[in-house]
Amino acid sequence: MALTRRTSRTPSLSREEGVREAYAAHGGELYRFALRGLGDAGLAQDAVQETFLRAWRARERYDPQVAALRTWLFGIARNVVIDLHRARGARPWLRSLADPATLAQAPATSPDAWEGLVHRWLVEEGLRRLGEDHRRALEETYLADRPYDEVAAELGIPVSTLRSRVFYGLKALRVVMEEMEVSL
Repeated sequence: MALTRRTSRTPSLSREEGVREAYAAHGGELYRFALRGLGDAGLAQDAVQETFLRAWRARERYDPQVAALRTWLFGIARNVVIDLHRARGARPWLRSLADPATLAQAPATSPDAWEGLVHRWLVEEGLRRLGEDHRRALEETYLADRPYDEVAAELGIPVSTLRSRVFYGLKALRVVMEEMEVSL
């Protein structure tokens, strides 16, 4: 799993230019997320717009100590996509208005798939908050599913040290996730 880069300055949604910066930084990813979930380019654009509108309205509730702006926006986007998906299910005639080529390319997704995607982003954010040694040990053993002896040799440490890093890394990750108020 490739981790995304963290920007040195997180846009603030408390002013208009901050919303523009947040859109520039995350709008494309949010659009692709919505497009995968909805299968309709126009509806995906609406989802991104609604995501930023909801974020603007709830800007006082955003706490950068709990989660990164990207994670918070994807949580909002997930809810918007689910709402739009449900609305489309309640109005099946809306699906006939979508572009057939886009519908044919869109993978079939469910709210469970979106939930998994959001969970992966939350775990990614939690991993960013760990120390380098613990994060690397977890990424290589758990996420890349590599054998302990291979990873230990690559890192130049004994296998027992790697096992300790994994053990304490998981404990630290659990604490970070609790601080972020995430239960997976």
